[in-house]
Amino acid sequence: MAQKDYYQILGVGENATPDEIKKTYRKLAKKYHPDSNPDDNQAAERFKEINEANEVLSDVKKRKQYDDLRHFAQTGYGRGGFQQGVDLNDIFSQFGRRSGASGRTQSFSSEDLGGVGGFGDIFSNIFDRGGHFRQQRHGPRKGQDLIAEVEVPFDVALKGGSTMITVARDAACERCKGSGAEPGSSVEKCPQCGGTGMISVSQGGFAVSRPCPQCYGRGEIVSQPCSSCGGTGQVADRKRISIKIPTGIADGKKIRLRGQGQPGASGGPPGDLIIKVNVAQHHFFKRRGANIYCEVDINLAQAVLGTKLRVRTLSERRALLKVPPGTQSGTTFRLKGLGVNTGDRTGDQMVTVRVNIPKDLKPEDRELFERFSRSAGLKH
Repeated sequence: MAQKDYYQILGVGENATPDEIKKTYRKLAKKYHPDSNPDDNQAAERFKEINEANEVLSDVKKRKQYDDLRHFAQTGYGRGGFQQGVDLNDIFSQFGRRSGASGRTQSFSSEDLGGVGGFGDIFSNIFDRGGHFRQQRHGPRKGQDLIAEVEVPFDVALKGGSTMITVARDAACERCKGSGAEPGSSVEKCPQCGGTGMISVSQGGFAVSRPCPQCYGRGEIVSQPCSSCGGTGQVADRKRISIKIPTGIADGKKIRLRGQGQPGASGGPPGDLIIKVNVAQHHFFKRRGANIYCEVDINLAQAVLGTKLRVRTLSERRALLKVPPGTQSGTTFRLKGLGVNTGDRTGDQMVTVRVNIPKDLKPEDRELFERFSRSAGLKH
């Protein structure tokens, strides 16, 4: 199993900016989203890969750790430091899995390392701070978190509500109930690790304990892998999930749904589903923090003489705005307490007035303006 190239999955270069990654991810996610490709397992798998790649490359810390691991895989690591010509997977290739009762031969690569909760922690989990291999405890492992995005209407984000999202993830195979064994087949203790799930190997003068490549750390092997899942115990699945949108949630905020991510390994708990909320734009209001911004038009006479306006607010009622005489275009007024209720505070509504200057005047109107400018001592 080759190490995944997240840059290749998204189709971006290694020096891609965060904005380029975000733009490319959204384009691909929209193309391969399960809602747009019903009953298409290949699209579901592609969508899952895209989300996995975006989870790593869109996070500064995880991306750095992933780049470190890529560098390690390209340059190799020997005693005393990094050396050219040694591949990370070479360390494990000597443990190619022997053909079992299924007649298939499987290889063991760096991706089969146990106890790793995702690429965000893989580099630090493999090495200690001194750059040396360290032993890892193998056992039940929490499933990977899934990352998804959902767009909600502006009003729903302000008042709260709910929305539905389709998530592509793995699920326990119904045929084998997650065991990986074909129903009726036998399950035996792994002869290579003696049922411990771990083996110890010497490489370059040091010993490393790793998950057994024959049973993949399970301690057991099956005589006949499940025909539905190929012995993995998991199959691709799509699930519709209802998401509760909290009142006043801001654009870009994330909601975590516990236990809705990928299933755990070796009896471990499932991961979480982390949903980024994208708030749709409103045709009249704009939001910045707890404050709401809007613009209203007034004519020249209203700006000069002053006026009173009924301004739309987030509630059903309209607020009275007093515009004093001589108001300049671009002046902003504050309506206290008419912004967003975020739970701990309520913002204000900021109203900016724009003065519309007439372009075409009738002769009689022009004469009136000229008389006014002369009396006011204005030059034109």
